[in-house]
Amino acid sequence: MKYAWIAKHKAHWPVTLACEVLGVSTSGYFEHWRRKDSDKPSRPGTNKRISDEALLVHILAIHAEVKQEYGWPKMWKELLARGIRVGKERVRKLMKRHGIKARGKSKFVVTTDSKHNLPIMENLLDRNFTAQAPNQVWTSDITYIATDEGWLYLTAVIDLFSRQVVGWSMKPHMQTSVVTDALHMAWFRRRPAPGLIFHSDRGSQYCSHDFQKTLKGYKMKSSMSRKGNCWDNAPTESLWGRLKVGRLYGKRFATRRDAMDEVIDWLTFYNHKRLHSTLGYVSPMTFEQRWIAAQQQDRKSA
Repeated sequence: MKYAWIAKHKAHWPVTLACEVLGVSTSGYFEHWRRKDSDKPSRPGTNKRISDEALLVHILAIHAEVKQEYGWPKMWKELLARGIRVGKERVRKLMKRHGIKARGKSKFVVTTDSKHNLPIMENLLDRNFTAQAPNQVWTSDITYIATDEGWLYLTAVIDLFSRQVVGWSMKPHMQTSVVTDALHMAWFRRRPAPGLIFHSDRGSQYCSHDFQKTLKGYKMKSSMSRKGNCWDNAPTESLWGRLKVGRLYGKRFATRRDAMDEVIDWLTFYNHKRLHSTLGYVSPMTFEQRWIAAQQQDRKSA
């Protein structure tokens, strides 16, 4: 049987290639072995070990779900989160054998218009990117995305406590409204108490009188990175890397609307599902929800 031959030679031939040569569907092959694996009786007193074929089905499904964004470390954590107990080295070898990897990395340029005579605010963070609770420190930045219609400019606002994107804005220009709109969205969604620190670079949009006036109206403190130092706003720079490498790299957008739809889809995935190593491999939303639940439990116990 073709399936048996593929299984026998899978150490030497990738399953996907063997299926293509023999004229059988890859999904049919995996489903065949998944059924056989599920039909095997478990020995008393032992935990059932998932077969490589069944494990590969789960890996491929997750790989498709996260749009090829996970390498083997996050894939292993995702499998554990879904109740699939498997060793990380086994996941690494299986993914390597079948050519399953995260989308390729590439360098992206981020522009900041700091050649202006507007007031510059003090760097209040000094690279301390931790917060003890939500809505204490937000960071923000602007990046750009190429489309056939021209550039699309994206601003994001991140809550440093959970790394959740709490506000964003996308426009075909880099005028001040691209950052003020993101700030308005974040404020209306979160309604933070006075005193929140809002950290950004020293671009003209963030230094503008309109934006600084908006910050003061929300009773927020403005903080800015040093000139030409991207590490002073590392969490937001990291977000751009994840977005562009994990989702946008290699894609061509006919319209700005197409790019906007892709970005919104990714931001939803990032907030709700993407495992974050800084947060102990849970999503930003899960991390914050668990913190809120713990606070409520502490108040009940007090």
